[in-house]
Amino acid sequence: MSNDAPLRIEGLRAGYGQADIVHGVSLSVARAEMVTIIGPNGAGKSTLLKAAAGAVRPRPGSSVTVAGREVAGLPASEIARAGVAYVPQEANVFRSLSVRENLELGAWSDRRRIADGLARVHAIFPVLSERAGARAGLLSGGQRQMVAFAMALMLEPAVLLLDEPSAGLSPVMVDQMFEAIIAVNRTGVAILMVEQNAVQALKISNRGVVMAAGAVAATGTAADLLADRSVAELYLGAAR
Repeated sequence: MSNDAPLRIEGLRAGYGQADIVHGVSLSVARAEMVTIIGPNGAGKSTLLKAAAGAVRPRPGSSVTVAGREVAGLPASEIARAGVAYVPQEANVFRSLSVRENLELGAWSDRRRIADGLARVHAIFPVLSERAGARAGLLSGGQRQMVAFAMALMLEPAVLLLDEPSAGLSPVMVDQMFEAIIAVNRTGVAILMVEQNAVQALKISNRGVVMAAGAVAATGTAADLLADRSVAELYLGAAR
């Protein structure tokens, strides 16, 4: 893979205080590729995404490049301007604001792109057009996840980092969320996703990464990981 891959992470270490949670992780995501990270709770999956997005500062010596540009350690706003959009699992919308106001905030760095951005996200999430004036805090959990996802798309990112996009959703909403992820990926956006719904996530992904104890335990095509008996027994459970 070329050095100008949309996202390349090399030797990334990160944590909180003096404790490292992520220990030297390396991975990359190509244009229009979807990579899912799976693993047990506490494996460092969410911390990895936060460090890549600038929400947690990586340790010295870590490398995160976006289209060949080194962004490790830059403020989250600069990493976003470089083309990375991050959707955290929690606290990902402004509950007191309307759906439309949330989406407009998604275009914070270039308000000239609001109209085009709204057209794009409404095509993916028609319900957000219907609920444009509704306060985000009054939406269902699934609709709030849609708002958070749509906010991240307002500036046409090259890379999308998704932390547990299906968490807390009903089975119907889970299916709708994964359909939206597929639709966005098909436009050429590189997606790196952390997801506990491992089987369903791997089924729509190109590659998978298994993390355990802050490090990469296994990596391969999504199909290979789904077929790997040891991966299935440890991380995929019985629902295959």
